[in-house]
This record gives sequence, C-alpha cells and structure tokens, in this order.
Amino acid sequence: MKHLIAASVVALLAQGAFAQDNPLTESPTWEDLRVDLIGEVTPQDGSGLFEIDAPYRAHDAATVPIRIHQSEDATPIREAMLVIDENPAPMAADLTFGDAMAPLDFELRVRVNQYSNVRLVAETETGTYMSGRFVKASGGCSAPASRDPEVALANMGKMRLKTFDDAPKMSGQRREAQIMIRHPNYSGLQRDQVTQLFISAHFIEEMEVFQGEEKLFTLTGGISVSENPVFRFGYRDNGAPTIRVRAVDTEGNVFDQTLPKFAES
Repeated sequence: MKHLIAASVVALLAQGAFAQDNPLTESPTWEDLRVDLIGEVTPQDGSGLFEIDAPYRAHDAATVPIRIHQSEDATPIREAMLVIDENPAPMAADLTFGDAMAPLDFELRVRVNQYSNVRLVAETETGTYMSGRFVKASGGCSAPASRDPEVALANMGKMRLKTFDDAPKMSGQRREAQIMIRHPNYSGLQRDQVTQLFISAHFIEEMEVFQGEEKLFTLTGGISVSENPVFRFGYRDNGAPTIRVRAVDTEGNVFDQTLPKFAES
C-alpha cells in the first residue's frame, strides 16, 4: 500500500512539473500574423539563445508576468518583439536594448485575453530567433481597472525606481532595478463600472530608459501592457547616479523623470 501511495505522489509531482513546461503550440493565428509582423523571415529556434518564464495558468489575466533571460555567454539581443497571438492587438511590446543590458534579464507584465501563445522574436547579429510559452488566461484585456478613473488620472505619470542593492557598486558591475509607472493603460475594451460605457483606449505608447546619458532600453507598447506598468531588469552600471525615464502616451502626455539609483543617506 505504501508503495502505491509513493507511486501516486511521484506521478502527481511529475504531472505538476509537466504542467509548468508550457512550450509554444501550433497557432493558425500566428501564421496569419507573422508576415505582417516580421515579414518573410523564418526565425531560428530561440531556446538556446534565451529563456522565457511565463505561467502555464495565469493567476490574474490582466497582470501576467513575462520574464526573458539569457545565460552569461549568450549572444546579445539588440531588438525584440513580444507577441500575444490571440490578443486583439497581438504586438504587446517592440523593444530595443543597449549594450549595458546584455546578457538580457527583463521582465514586464501583460494582459492575456484568451488562451494564447506568448512569443518573443529576437534580433541579434547572427539572425532572428523565436521562442515562447503557452499561457492559459482569459479576459485580461477587458478586465476592469483596479482604480477609480479620477484617482488613476490624478496619479498618472508618477514613477518609482526600486533597486536591489544596499549600496552603490563599482562602475561596470551588474545590478538590478525595477521601474513602476502609474498609468491606467486603458485597453479600449474595459467598461466604466458606473456608466457601463466603454472607456477609450489610453496607454503608454513610447518609453525610453537611460542611465545618465546611456540608453538602456526603449519600448513601443500597445494595449497588452498591463495597468500601472512595471519593468524589472538587469544592467551593467556605468557609474551614473541616476536613471531617467521618458514616456509618452496616446493622448500626447509626456512623463519625464530622473530618479536617483540610491536614496540619499
């Protein structure tokens, strides 16, 4: 009997491990999209170049964490496109990365509207690569906003930088940071909970991040980036004391803030 119980536990653990292995699945939608997004190029298998961490079953379809990371000796990724096949606007983020971001370790949160592949198409000096994960989630693009519209608009554009080091490091060493921006990032598919009318799309469209004068990364976003966007990333410190973030939304609002890497003691 003990052997049967032990075997059952092993089987359940194996099923749980398999459930976390959620590779890309066949997608007729991607076949319809690919030429418009990447042209006639046939991407190489990107699994040896980078890894994508994404939940097999999302806890919250409106804030699904997606992490892209590389090994220390991997060829640097200069440009990348994050695509969510089944979203109303599949191109979630078009990204470029500066030298200080290599090897890439980058995380953001996205909306997933229905069960879908989430794929990254990456450009390097050696070619185009693609890999991704299949995510079970639904309703992310139409999920109600978490804040009252008046409160959301009043706080729009506020930023916060979080670092994960107790003290400044020497120039050239790796460090980790997280940028948080207050913005409702309305998708155009959400309803006002009082009037039940659709809220017009209003989201951060362009974003640039610098350390001093050196560009770390840029992002062209759409409705798939979550409300109050959060970006966590690793980078090589160039010694500059600040990180500057410049973002522009679809209403033409410009948010430009310089944030100290460390609070003054």
